[in-house]
Amino acid sequence: TQSTWGDAWVLAAYMARVPLSTTGHYPNNLDEGRLVDHLTSGAAVCEVEVDCLTGEFKFLTADIVMDVGHSLNPAIDIGQVEGAFIQGVGLHTSEEIWASPEGQKLTMDLGDYRIPSVVDIPRVFNVHLLKDGLVEKSGFLSARGVGEPPLLLSSCVFFAIKQAITAYRGNRNVFRLDSPASCERIKLACEGIFAPNFKKTNKSPINV
Repeated sequence: TQSTWGDAWVLAAYMARVPLSTTGHYPNNLDEGRLVDHLTSGAAVCEVEVDCLTGEFKFLTADIVMDVGHSLNPAIDIGQVEGAFIQGVGLHTSEEIWASPEGQKLTMDLGDYRIPSVVDIPRVFNVHLLKDGLVEKSGFLSARGVGEPPLLLSSCVFFAIKQAITAYRGNRNVFRLDSPASCERIKLACEGIFAPNFKKTNKSPINV
């Protein structure tokens, strides 16, 4: 009988307490003044549309280029870039923990703490792996890590929102926009007809 991973090998290894995973390290080139050989770099540009009446925004386009060296599996690497980028979109636009002045957590579930979903994916989402880039021969098969570095590129969404607010405000004074750029913060930064009526109190929630 032909065995499968599910009904035989994995089960047998589990029952025998045999680990099926492994880890490893390779020496860094500290003598050459280089800490690691698999540093990943990339660039991203995006376009958003901000509704200054409600504070909502639409994520229209995102174009990303990542240098991952010699990709062992481009489909997996592109998926990693997409996932990390959208994770960062949540970091910069919606995910925030609030607590009361007494220390009670106010964001108790996904109704209050909103993570990215399908509606947060840009309508046009292009991811390209850089070709003919610098290949590090000392790395593992000349590949580079691509797990979470693309998350940093999602800051372009935050700055695109701020640029849109700047265009709406015109020549008015410099303003502050904290991350995450939630609907409330966008609305207040736009200084619409309702924003001046908001007053700060000593019992307002505390951002963590």
